[in-house]
Amino acid sequence: MMTVNEVSRLTGVSIRALHYYDQIGLLPATGHTDSGYRLYDDTALEHLQQILLFRELEFSLKDIQRILSNSAFDREKALEQQIELLKLKRQHIEDLIALAEKTQTTGGTIMDFTAFDTQKIKDYAAQAKQQWGATPEYKEFAQKTALKTEKEVSAMGGQLMEIIAAFGKMQSMDPAAPAVQTQVKKLQDFISEHYYTCSKTILGQLGQLYTAGGAFTQNINAAGGPGTAEFASKAIEVYCRTAK
Repeated sequence: MMTVNEVSRLTGVSIRALHYYDQIGLLPATGHTDSGYRLYDDTALEHLQQILLFRELEFSLKDIQRILSNSAFDREKALEQQIELLKLKRQHIEDLIALAEKTQTTGGTIMDFTAFDTQKIKDYAAQAKQQWGATPEYKEFAQKTALKTEKEVSAMGGQLMEIIAAFGKMQSMDPAAPAVQTQVKKLQDFISEHYYTCSKTILGQLGQLYTAGGAFTQNINAAGGPGTAEFASKAIEVYCRTAK
Protein backbone atom coordinates (compact mmCIF):
# COMPACT_ATOMS: atom_id res chain seq x y z
CA MET A 1 0.00 0.00 0.00
CA MET A 2 1.22 3.49 -0.84
CA THR A 3 0.28 6.83 0.69
CA VAL A 4 -1.09 9.63 -1.45
CA ASN A 5 2.28 11.40 -1.18
CA GLU A 6 4.10 8.32 -2.45
CA VAL A 7 1.67 7.88 -5.34
CA SER A 8 2.09 11.53 -6.25
CA ARG A 9 5.89 11.23 -6.31
CA LEU A 10 5.76 7.98 -8.30
CA THR A 11 3.28 9.12 -10.94
CA GLY A 12 3.74 12.88 -11.13
CA VAL A 13 0.04 13.40 -10.43
CA SER A 14 -0.47 16.15 -7.87
CA ILE A 15 -1.89 15.32 -4.45
CA ARG A 16 -4.70 17.77 -5.13
CA ALA A 17 -5.62 15.89 -8.32
CA LEU A 18 -5.58 12.53 -6.51
CA HIS A 19 -7.87 13.94 -3.82
CA TYR A 20 -10.22 15.22 -6.52
CA TYR A 21 -10.24 11.89 -8.36
CA ASP A 22 -11.26 10.26 -5.08
CA GLN A 23 -13.98 12.83 -4.40
CA ILE A 24 -15.68 12.34 -7.78
CA GLY A 25 -15.40 8.55 -7.62
CA LEU A 26 -12.94 8.26 -10.49
CA LEU A 27 -10.13 6.81 -8.35
CA PRO A 28 -11.33 5.90 -4.85
CA ALA A 29 -8.62 5.30 -2.27
CA THR A 30 -8.16 1.63 -1.40
CA GLY A 31 -8.14 2.42 2.29
CA HIS A 32 -7.04 4.91 4.91
CA THR A 33 -4.47 5.05 7.67
CA ASP A 34 -5.51 5.42 11.30
CA SER A 35 -4.91 9.14 10.81
CA GLY A 36 -7.28 9.26 7.85
CA TYR A 37 -4.69 9.52 5.06
CA ARG A 38 -5.53 7.85 1.76
CA LEU A 39 -3.82 4.59 0.81
CA TYR A 40 -3.56 3.00 -2.66
CA ASP A 41 -2.74 -0.58 -3.67
CA ASP A 42 -1.47 -1.99 -6.98
CA THR A 43 -4.99 -2.27 -8.39
CA ALA A 44 -5.58 1.42 -7.74
CA LEU A 45 -2.28 2.28 -9.43
CA GLU A 46 -3.30 0.23 -12.46
CA HIS A 47 -6.59 2.14 -12.53
CA LEU A 48 -4.69 5.43 -12.30
CA GLN A 49 -2.54 4.37 -15.24
CA GLN A 50 -5.71 3.82 -17.30
CA ILE A 51 -6.94 7.28 -16.32
CA LEU A 52 -3.65 8.88 -17.36
CA LEU A 53 -3.76 6.91 -20.61
CA PHE A 54 -7.07 8.50 -21.55
CA ARG A 55 -5.87 11.90 -20.41
CA GLU A 56 -3.09 11.52 -22.98
CA LEU A 57 -5.82 10.84 -25.53
CA GLU A 58 -7.32 14.17 -24.38
CA PHE A 59 -10.51 12.67 -22.90
CA SER A 60 -12.34 14.70 -20.26
CA LEU A 61 -12.66 13.27 -16.74
CA LYS A 62 -16.39 12.82 -17.32
CA ASP A 63 -15.70 10.77 -20.46
CA ILE A 64 -13.10 8.69 -18.62
CA GLN A 65 -15.64 7.88 -15.91
CA ARG A 66 -18.12 6.74 -18.53
CA ILE A 67 -15.58 4.58 -20.32
CA LEU A 68 -14.04 2.88 -17.29
CA SER A 69 -17.50 2.08 -15.91
CA ASN A 70 -18.51 0.57 -19.26
CA SER A 71 -18.67 -3.24 -19.21
CA ALA A 72 -17.20 -3.23 -22.72
CA PHE A 73 -13.95 -1.54 -21.62
CA ASP A 74 -10.99 -3.36 -23.18
CA ARG A 75 -7.68 -2.56 -21.48
CA GLU A 76 -5.57 -4.20 -24.19
CA LYS A 77 -7.26 -2.12 -26.88
CA ALA A 78 -6.69 1.00 -24.80
CA LEU A 79 -2.99 0.19 -24.46
CA GLU A 80 -2.67 -0.32 -28.22
CA GLN A 81 -4.17 3.14 -28.76
CA GLN A 82 -1.81 4.65 -26.19
CA ILE A 83 1.22 3.14 -27.90
CA GLU A 84 0.13 4.40 -31.30
CA LEU A 85 -0.54 7.90 -29.97
CA LEU A 86 2.87 8.05 -28.31
CA LYS A 87 4.54 6.95 -31.54
CA LEU A 88 2.81 9.78 -33.36
CA LYS A 89 3.92 12.27 -30.72
CA ARG A 90 7.48 10.93 -30.87
CA GLN A 91 7.55 11.41 -34.63
CA HIS A 92 6.22 14.95 -34.19
CA ILE A 93 9.00 15.79 -31.73
CA GLU A 94 11.66 14.23 -33.98
CA ASP A 95 10.42 16.33 -36.91
CA LEU A 96 10.66 19.48 -34.80
CA ILE A 97 14.20 18.60 -33.69
CA ALA A 98 15.25 17.94 -37.27
CA LEU A 99 13.83 21.30 -38.36
CA ALA A 100 15.61 23.14 -35.53
CA GLU A 101 18.93 21.43 -36.31
CA LYS A 102 18.57 22.23 -40.01
CA THR A 103 17.86 25.87 -39.20
CA GLN A 104 20.88 25.98 -36.88
CA THR A 105 23.16 24.43 -39.53
CA THR A 106 22.10 26.78 -42.33
CA GLY A 107 22.07 29.81 -40.08
CA GLY A 108 18.87 31.04 -41.65
CA THR A 109 15.13 30.57 -41.67
CA ILE A 110 13.76 27.39 -43.23
CA MET A 111 10.41 28.05 -44.89
CA ASP A 112 9.04 24.64 -43.98
CA PHE A 113 6.12 24.42 -41.56
CA THR A 114 5.19 20.76 -42.01
CA ALA A 115 6.93 19.84 -38.75
CA PHE A 116 4.35 21.90 -36.86
CA ASP A 117 1.44 19.92 -38.28
CA THR A 118 -0.25 17.94 -35.51
CA GLN A 119 -3.26 16.87 -37.56
CA LYS A 120 -2.31 13.17 -37.49
CA ILE A 121 -2.27 13.22 -33.70
CA LYS A 122 -5.61 15.02 -33.56
CA ASP A 123 -7.16 12.64 -36.09
CA TYR A 124 -6.01 9.57 -34.18
CA ALA A 125 -7.25 10.92 -30.85
CA ALA A 126 -10.61 11.74 -32.45
CA GLN A 127 -10.81 8.25 -33.91
CA ALA A 128 -10.08 6.70 -30.52
CA LYS A 129 -12.79 8.79 -28.89
CA GLN A 130 -15.25 7.76 -31.57
CA GLN A 131 -14.46 4.08 -31.03
CA TRP A 132 -15.01 4.27 -27.29
CA GLY A 133 -18.19 6.26 -27.77
CA ALA A 134 -19.59 4.04 -30.48
CA THR A 135 -21.94 1.94 -28.35
CA PRO A 136 -25.59 3.05 -28.09
CA GLU A 137 -25.31 2.83 -24.29
CA TYR A 138 -22.37 5.24 -24.22
CA LYS A 139 -24.21 7.70 -26.46
CA GLU A 140 -27.35 7.51 -24.34
CA PHE A 141 -25.34 8.06 -21.18
CA ALA A 142 -23.57 11.02 -22.79
CA GLN A 143 -26.93 12.57 -23.64
CA LYS A 144 -28.33 12.06 -20.14
CA THR A 145 -25.27 13.55 -18.45
CA ALA A 146 -24.44 16.27 -20.97
CA LEU A 147 -25.67 19.05 -18.68
CA LYS A 148 -24.46 17.47 -15.42
CA THR A 149 -21.27 18.48 -13.65
CA GLU A 150 -18.60 15.94 -12.72
CA LYS A 151 -19.75 16.15 -9.10
CA GLU A 152 -23.34 15.46 -10.11
CA VAL A 153 -22.23 12.44 -12.11
CA SER A 154 -20.20 11.33 -9.10
CA ALA A 155 -23.23 11.70 -6.80
CA MET A 156 -25.25 9.60 -9.22
CA GLY A 157 -22.52 6.97 -9.04
CA GLY A 158 -22.75 7.09 -5.26
CA GLN A 159 -26.48 6.35 -5.41
CA LEU A 160 -25.82 3.44 -7.73
CA MET A 161 -23.20 2.07 -5.35
CA GLU A 162 -25.68 2.27 -2.45
CA ILE A 163 -28.10 0.10 -4.39
CA ILE A 164 -25.39 -2.46 -5.14
CA ALA A 165 -24.00 -2.33 -1.58
CA ALA A 166 -27.45 -3.26 -0.23
CA PHE A 167 -26.85 -6.79 -1.52
CA GLY A 168 -24.25 -7.14 1.22
CA LYS A 169 -26.95 -7.35 3.90
CA MET A 170 -28.83 -9.99 1.90
CA GLN A 171 -26.04 -12.56 1.70
CA SER A 172 -27.76 -14.88 4.19
CA MET A 173 -30.66 -15.20 1.73
CA ASP A 174 -31.01 -17.24 -1.43
CA PRO A 175 -30.03 -15.17 -4.51
CA ALA A 176 -33.41 -16.17 -5.97
CA ALA A 177 -35.37 -14.88 -2.94
CA PRO A 178 -38.07 -12.32 -3.87
CA ALA A 179 -36.45 -9.53 -1.83
CA VAL A 180 -33.10 -10.09 -3.53
CA GLN A 181 -34.66 -10.19 -6.98
CA THR A 182 -36.56 -6.99 -6.21
CA GLN A 183 -33.24 -5.34 -5.43
CA VAL A 184 -31.87 -6.49 -8.80
CA LYS A 185 -34.90 -4.93 -10.50
CA LYS A 186 -34.26 -1.71 -8.57
CA LEU A 187 -30.67 -1.75 -9.85
CA GLN A 188 -31.77 -2.30 -13.43
CA ASP A 189 -34.36 0.47 -13.25
CA PHE A 190 -31.86 2.95 -11.77
CA ILE A 191 -29.33 2.28 -14.52
CA SER A 192 -32.02 2.64 -17.19
CA GLU A 193 -33.24 5.94 -15.74
CA HIS A 194 -29.90 7.60 -15.07
CA TYR A 195 -27.36 5.92 -17.35
CA TYR A 196 -28.65 3.96 -20.34
CA THR A 197 -31.32 1.41 -21.22
CA CYS A 198 -30.26 -1.60 -19.19
CA SER A 199 -31.42 -4.74 -20.97
CA LYS A 200 -31.02 -8.14 -19.33
CA THR A 201 -28.02 -8.76 -21.59
CA ILE A 202 -26.27 -5.60 -20.41
CA LEU A 203 -27.26 -6.25 -16.80
CA GLY A 204 -25.75 -9.73 -17.07
CA GLN A 205 -22.51 -8.25 -18.42
CA LEU A 206 -22.40 -5.81 -15.52
CA GLY A 207 -22.92 -8.68 -13.08
CA GLN A 208 -19.91 -10.44 -14.56
CA LEU A 209 -17.92 -7.22 -14.36
CA TYR A 210 -18.65 -6.93 -10.63
CA THR A 211 -16.69 -10.14 -9.99
CA ALA A 212 -13.92 -9.57 -12.53
CA GLY A 213 -11.58 -8.21 -9.86
CA GLY A 214 -9.92 -4.82 -9.85
CA ALA A 215 -11.52 -1.54 -8.82
CA PHE A 216 -15.14 -2.59 -9.40
CA THR A 217 -15.02 -5.68 -7.19
CA GLN A 218 -12.93 -3.90 -4.60
CA ASN A 219 -15.22 -0.86 -4.34
CA ILE A 220 -18.39 -2.95 -4.12
CA ASN A 221 -16.99 -5.16 -1.37
CA ALA A 222 -15.68 -2.10 0.45
CA ALA A 223 -19.15 -0.52 0.37
CA GLY A 224 -21.28 -3.58 1.13
CA GLY A 225 -18.85 -5.84 2.93
CA PRO A 226 -16.82 -8.88 1.83
CA GLY A 227 -18.63 -11.06 -0.68
CA THR A 228 -21.12 -8.39 -1.76
CA ALA A 229 -19.89 -8.25 -5.36
CA GLU A 230 -20.03 -12.03 -5.72
CA PHE A 231 -23.53 -12.26 -4.21
CA ALA A 232 -24.84 -9.40 -6.35
CA SER A 233 -23.44 -11.13 -9.42
CA LYS A 234 -25.23 -14.38 -8.55
CA ALA A 235 -28.50 -12.52 -7.92
CA ILE A 236 -28.20 -10.74 -11.27
CA GLU A 237 -27.49 -14.05 -13.01
CA VAL A 238 -30.70 -15.53 -11.55
CA TYR A 239 -32.68 -12.46 -12.52
CA CYS A 240 -31.43 -12.46 -16.11
CA ARG A 241 -32.25 -16.15 -16.42
CA THR A 242 -35.72 -16.10 -14.89
CA ALA A 243 -37.21 -12.59 -15.08
CA LYS A 244 -39.82 -11.96 -17.78
